[in-house]
Amino acid sequence: MITVTDLSLNYSGTPLFSHVDLQFLRGNCYGIIGANGAGKSTFLKILSGELDSTSGEVSILPGIRMSVLKQNQNAYDAYNVMDTVIMGNQRLYDIGKQKEELYAKEEMTDEDGMLACQLEEEYAELGGWEAESDASRILQGLGIGTELHYNDMATLDARLKVKVLLAQALFGNPDLLMMDEPTNNLDIDAVNWLEDFLLDFEGTVIVVSHDRHFLNTVCTHIVDIDYGKIKMYVGNYDFWYESSQLVQQLIKNQNKRNEEKIKELQDFISRFSANKSKSKQATARRKLLDKLSVEEMPASSRRYPWVGFTPDREVGKDILFVTDVSKTIDGVKVLDKVSFIVGHDEKIAFVGDNENAHTALFKILAGEMEPDEGSVKWGQTATFSYFPKDNTPYFEDCDDNLVQWLRQFSPDPQEQYLRGFLGRMLFSGDEVYKPVKVLSGGEKVRCMLSRMMLSGANVLMLDQPTNHLDLESIAALNKGLEAVKCNVLVASHDHQLIQTVCNRVFDFTADGKLIDRKMTYDEYLDSQKEA
Repeated sequence: MITVTDLSLNYSGTPLFSHVDLQFLRGNCYGIIGANGAGKSTFLKILSGELDSTSGEVSILPGIRMSVLKQNQNAYDAYNVMDTVIMGNQRLYDIGKQKEELYAKEEMTDEDGMLACQLEEEYAELGGWEAESDASRILQGLGIGTELHYNDMATLDARLKVKVLLAQALFGNPDLLMMDEPTNNLDIDAVNWLEDFLLDFEGTVIVVSHDRHFLNTVCTHIVDIDYGKIKMYVGNYDFWYESSQLVQQLIKNQNKRNEEKIKELQDFISRFSANKSKSKQATARRKLLDKLSVEEMPASSRRYPWVGFTPDREVGKDILFVTDVSKTIDGVKVLDKVSFIVGHDEKIAFVGDNENAHTALFKILAGEMEPDEGSVKWGQTATFSYFPKDNTPYFEDCDDNLVQWLRQFSPDPQEQYLRGFLGRMLFSGDEVYKPVKVLSGGEKVRCMLSRMMLSGANVLMLDQPTNHLDLESIAALNKGLEAVKCNVLVASHDHQLIQTVCNRVFDFTADGKLIDRKMTYDEYLDSQKEA
C-alpha cells in the first residue's frame, strides 16, 4: 500500500530521524508513538505528502485513495455539514456539483448530454447515490443528529466541528486513512463507535494518538520514533510497552542472568499471543506474534517520570458527605440535587460529557466555589489535594524557578531534596532553574502532580490530569493512582486510567443530575448498553 525508503528529515542541520525503511500494508492499523518532539505529526505529514523529507521517498500504489483528518476546524465554514462530509471524496463531490450545474441549464447541448451521461456513470461507480445516507450514518455514529446534517458548519461549536471533520476523513471508504489525534474532544460513545469502525475497516490506517485504550483496541502494529530512528513492531501499545520494559531490563543486566531474562521475554511473547482475544483482529495478530523473536522486540530511550502518592495518615471512617448540592453557572444548572457519601478505599471516576459539572463539583469540594444549595462535609481525618483543570493561577505572574516554586509546597526546603524530587519528574541539571512561567503544558502538569505528591493528602481530587501529558507520563500517573492507598476522585477521558484505577463511577447528565454506580468503568459501559 505505502512504502518508505531511506527516509530522513533534518531541521537546521540536525536530524530528526534518518534511514527509515518501512512498509504499511492493507488491512493493518499502525499506531505512531514517540516522546513529545520526536516527530510523530511530522512523520504523518511526510507520509500524506503535506511535507517534504530531506532525503528518501514515500511510494503509494497507483490508484490508492488517501484520506487525511483535517486539523483546521474553520476551513469549511462556508459549507453545510453534509457537503463537508462528502468532500471527503473530493472527486465525488465535484461530480455532484458539476451535474447540478448541467441540469440547471435552461437548454442542454448534445455535448452537455454526453458529459452528463459520463458523469452519471462515474457518480454511480463512486457510490454517489448512497453518499448522503452513508454520510448520515457516520455522522450519527459520531453523535451528530440528523437535525444538524444540513446546518452550516459556521453555526457549530468546536467539538461538533471536530466530529464532522472526522466523519469527512472516514467517508467514502478510502484505501488509506491517516489521522492525527482522532479521539481528541470525542465523547466515549463516539470513541467506541470509531473503534468499531476501524476494526471493520478493510484499508490501511495510520494514526497518531495519546489514547492508550484506543491504540490497544485498534492497532495491529506500533511505529515507534526513538533514538532518531523509526521502527515498526507487531502488536498493540500495551504489548509494545511491556516488552520494551523487559528489553530495557535485559539491556541493564547484560552481564548477568541473560538467559533468564531472555526466557522471561519469550514467555511474555507466548502469553500475549495466547491471551489477546478481545479484538476482531486477534487471530491475525496471534499469527504475527508467533513469529516474533527476542531480537525483534523494542528497546526504548524513553524516560518515565516517577509518580507516587504517600498519605501522611490513613483516612478514618468518615470521609466526605455531599447532600443536595445544586449549582447554576451562567444561567445553566450544572449540578442538580447531587448527593453522595465517599466510603473507605473508594476511587471514583467522573465521566460523561458534562465537564462543567465535574469542574464545578471539584471547586465546591475544594472550597473554591460555594453551592447555591446543599452542603459538603469533610471527615475530621480527611485531607485533600486538588489538581484543577486550569492551572494558570499557579504559574502566571510568577518569577520563581522550579526549585523556588516547589519549595513552597515541600516539607523539606533543602535544595538537594527538591532537586532529587524534580529529577524523578524528569527535570534535571540546569532545567531546575528554569522560570516556571515559561514551562510547557506538560511540564506544568508534572509540577502540579509534584505539588500533590508532597501534600501527604489522603484524598486526591484530579480534574483532567492527563491533558498535555505524553504517553510516558500518563502511564506513570496511571501506576501511581493504582498503587496509592487512599481515596481518589478523578475526571478523565483516558479510558485505561479510569478503568484500571476506579471502582465507582459518577456520570453527570446534561441537566446536572448524578448517576452513581459502584462498579468499574467497563462494567458501567456494559450496563448502559443493556439499559
